[in-house]
Amino acid sequence: MQREVDVIFKEALAEWRVLPPPTLNGQPPILQGTGYQALELLGKLLNNDRNMSVGRDVACSSCHMPYTGFTTPIPSINLGPVAMPGSMHFRWGKRKPQSYTYATYFPQLEYNAVLKSFFGGNFWDSRSTGYKLSSPNAEQAQHPPVDPNEHGFPDTACIAYRLSHAEYRPLFELVWGEGSLDIKWPADTEAICSTPEGAAVFNGSKNALHHHLTRLSGSAPAPDAVAMPVALGRDDRAKANNGFDHWAQSLHAFEASANVSPFSSKFDAFLAGTYTLTADEQAGYDLFRGKGNCNSCHLDGRGTALKSDQTDTSAAPGGAPLFTCFGSANEGLPRNPVIPFYYETQADAFQYTPNPAGFGFNDLGMGLFLRNLSGINPNSDWIQYAPSVDGQMQVSSARNAAMTPPNCPTFQKAFFHNGYVKSLKELVHFYNTRDVLAHPVQSGHCPPGTVEKVTCWPEPEVKNNIDMTTGRLGLSDHEEDLIVIFLGTLTDGFTTPYPDADKYTGDCLPPAAFSPPPPPASAAPFPPGLTPPPL
Repeated sequence: MQREVDVIFKEALAEWRVLPPPTLNGQPPILQGTGYQALELLGKLLNNDRNMSVGRDVACSSCHMPYTGFTTPIPSINLGPVAMPGSMHFRWGKRKPQSYTYATYFPQLEYNAVLKSFFGGNFWDSRSTGYKLSSPNAEQAQHPPVDPNEHGFPDTACIAYRLSHAEYRPLFELVWGEGSLDIKWPADTEAICSTPEGAAVFNGSKNALHHHLTRLSGSAPAPDAVAMPVALGRDDRAKANNGFDHWAQSLHAFEASANVSPFSSKFDAFLAGTYTLTADEQAGYDLFRGKGNCNSCHLDGRGTALKSDQTDTSAAPGGAPLFTCFGSANEGLPRNPVIPFYYETQADAFQYTPNPAGFGFNDLGMGLFLRNLSGINPNSDWIQYAPSVDGQMQVSSARNAAMTPPNCPTFQKAFFHNGYVKSLKELVHFYNTRDVLAHPVQSGHCPPGTVEKVTCWPEPEVKNNIDMTTGRLGLSDHEEDLIVIFLGTLTDGFTTPYPDADKYTGDCLPPAAFSPPPPPASAAPFPPGLTPPPL
């Protein structure tokens, strides 16, 4: 995977070097000519630069490669631990990396008082609200660099520091202004930016979730962390902050481009009248917007006919649908006990313990965020809604859910925030039978005579606020298969080749049957819920 990242990075360098330079012109000044291409290429370079991590070994694309629709690029991880290791390889995240594709279209997070629901934001828990940069997608790019379990920088200024030494610094300053990286760096900056966030030298983690998990475990709370260990003067700190914002905006430009979100699927050709769905694809589409009720959340711009005697008479959409409602839902997924985060209960070499609470942690999704436990909630008015959204995760676009490398159609993927589901067939079967085949057990403990994910669904990790529009759809096995076939029409690369989709170099193995191991005895029984601290 690192080799693949480096290949794309060098490809972007070559594209930049042959790009005719744009000309700054007009009021307000605009990069005329190739300004768009320059900004998108800068974003592509940033996305694939492994220097943008504390150990110079993890790029954004390390968790988001094009041939999977910009999500996890390692089949064995999708099959097993689901979450990805960070720059400190002994630290792992708590969720599956979310796809980039079409994420740029999510609006700023807002609460709709009429519908009593949140819409917009980015990340599974919507904690990237867009409140500052007016783009949730751009602000999403600012979280992984300083997450102790991801890129691991202890200070946002480390991004500007590494950019100031980057080979493509001239491109960054062309786009964002000459001298924008002229910062007087203290002599110890390299040492600080090579030491991971959460290290004892910085008095522990700045992460609110980490402090909460410490309290849950009964351990002594960590001392207050050093928020900005790189000792910059006021003007230089302002430049570093601007550089961090421009890093995010550049990545947003790349992800909004045809490199990532091109609307080039069979379905887009179908809407344009240049492709006719096959009989199975059409039947799957009819089920998707009918009996399967999929488009009540993954909006296709059409009406939904839920009963056999109903006919959908709505017109085709005027634009390209995004197959999301921009909202969030608790689908009642079981806990995935193989995610390494549950087992990261001991201090590492830097005296940082990612999850001191172990299986005491329940992933409340947006409920964690609104309580300031997984990111910072910038709107105090929202805290009151936290109990109503416990367990809710963002409704991602269904576009590119079926994308695999062209040279490996059996590439193993994982689905939902915790990767519990390992195929689109399992995903549709879950939506169809969650409540019909429910059992009050944890994963790995289905009753004798049942098969987990086939005739047994373990109980939800978060039992509150479960979306009841699915779970008992009455689809036949063949109808499930037809919906899976339709989902394949949402894969980009049909009308034009998908950029860098051919970069997968790993082995192509048949998809594996997955039997999750039972959790350790010390982890059972699981807590029925998480009681947040007083707010």
